[in-house]
Amino acid sequence: MANATASILLLGATGQVGHALRRTLAPLGAVHAPGRAAVDLTDLKSLREAVRELGPDLVVNAAAYTDVDGAEEEPGRAARINAEAPRVLAEAAQEARAWLVHYSTDYVFGGGKRAPYTEADAPNPTSVYGRTKRDGEAAIQAVGGRHVILRTSWVYSRRRSNFVRTMLRLAAENDRLTVVDDQIGVPTWAGWCAEATASICERLLAEDDAALSGLYHLTGTGQTSWYGLARAVFAQFGRTGVAAQPVSSGEYETAAPRPAYTVLDSSRVRAAFGVPTTTWAEQLSRFRRHVASLKD
Repeated sequence: MANATASILLLGATGQVGHALRRTLAPLGAVHAPGRAAVDLTDLKSLREAVRELGPDLVVNAAAYTDVDGAEEEPGRAARINAEAPRVLAEAAQEARAWLVHYSTDYVFGGGKRAPYTEADAPNPTSVYGRTKRDGEAAIQAVGGRHVILRTSWVYSRRRSNFVRTMLRLAAENDRLTVVDDQIGVPTWAGWCAEATASICERLLAEDDAALSGLYHLTGTGQTSWYGLARAVFAQFGRTGVAAQPVSSGEYETAAPRPAYTVLDSSRVRAAFGVPTTTWAEQLSRFRRHVASLKD
């Protein structure tokens, strides 16, 4: 068990992964989770001051500009939150001798590969969102210090806007849906991601081994399309009366291009931190049980 007196600064605690992190990080120490009114990632000066004032042992940045299409219209804001803020956090964490854990995305890849991406593959994003997240990774790596960057993908939860919630809402309103079938990735339940992150953080706080610093992929195993995920969601949640029809990406016009293939190979994080192997389908089943338990 990590030092229960550890001080943890959690940013983005109202988001999908951040909300779950409030619970999973609690056994590791005192979690400080300031809201946007207290710490705004677009205000880099206040961001730096927040780290200096707390002097944490661990900074977990679960905040980001995640609107993929919106980033095309607001590239400056996306860059400030996704690239400049992580640089400031890395500098402030290094000054405080704290660990920085930061989330990135599968969208740093362009999708041209047809085998799972590893951490050794060079990023080649095709959207503003992907480029700003790649730049955030590079900024943290340039600063150095104790840091762990976790790339994850296709995150869903009971909170905020996400694909699984959208499918369940549409299934309640329609008996026929069309879903894109030529984009392939790994769906990730935010609750599982937060649990895995907590186990990683426990190791960082307990050992303080700088050799653990680096970039890791954090998803389950297996892969599917958005169409495949939709069908799995309908099956898990008893929406078997909904007929889903696969369509190509070309039938949906979006402001930002989506990569066709962004499956991440997470074997490195499992080897380094002992993160349990779980399939994306197992995570979805756990999510369904989690939702059911909250209704009881």
